[in-house]
Amino acid sequence: MPDFVIAPPATPAVPVIGGGFFPIRRIFCVGRNYAAHTREMGGDPNREPPFFFTKPADAIIVGDAVPFPTATNNLHHEMELVVALGSGGRDIPSSATLNTVYGYAAGVDLTRRDLQDEAKSLRRPWDMSKGFDHSAPVGPIAPAARIGHPASGRISLTVNGEQRQNGDLSDMIWPVADIIAYLSTLVELRAGDLIFTGTPDGVGPLSHGDRIAGIIDGVGQLEFTLS
Repeated sequence: MPDFVIAPPATPAVPVIGGGFFPIRRIFCVGRNYAAHTREMGGDPNREPPFFFTKPADAIIVGDAVPFPTATNNLHHEMELVVALGSGGRDIPSSATLNTVYGYAAGVDLTRRDLQDEAKSLRRPWDMSKGFDHSAPVGPIAPAARIGHPASGRISLTVNGEQRQNGDLSDMIWPVADIIAYLSTLVELRAGDLIFTGTPDGVGPLSHGDRIAGIIDGVGQLEFTLS
């Protein structure tokens, strides 16, 4: 056992439907993976290689209250299917990628859009617009052994009961199997990795006190209030 000079940090974890907790190793996020959202963000929806950004593992937050972040006047919601890996590897063929999946969850990629827009205009990294504290609310993980591997189904989000996002998993430009296969050519994936798979159109601003509710048919849901 290493002789640590400070206490090791706690391992972030997400509850699993049916019992237990899933420990988080890393969080990868796919950018612009739904054509309509790509268009609303000013991009070209043609199928180009996916691109990725990351969040720290401790950006995960589970529960009813999510702190409103500092340093933003334009916080946005992005509802996403989250993939939890139970194994990994390098250069995984698409035909084998679903074997690495432990389960799925509903998640929200919170984004400080004003900081992201500034970073884009200056050609700087997005880290502080995407990887801030509590920027990855997520619901419980549904094991694939229970629900299979959803390739279609409604993905939606409401704010204070008002519909904001409403899409279908089948609208992904890059489906889950292809995302995992491509990402595994860039990094070695391992058990405990999460992948946020992109958001449908309808992203928009959030305010203090807003109640956010997201649901993915056949997968699960999450609800939280920005405190």
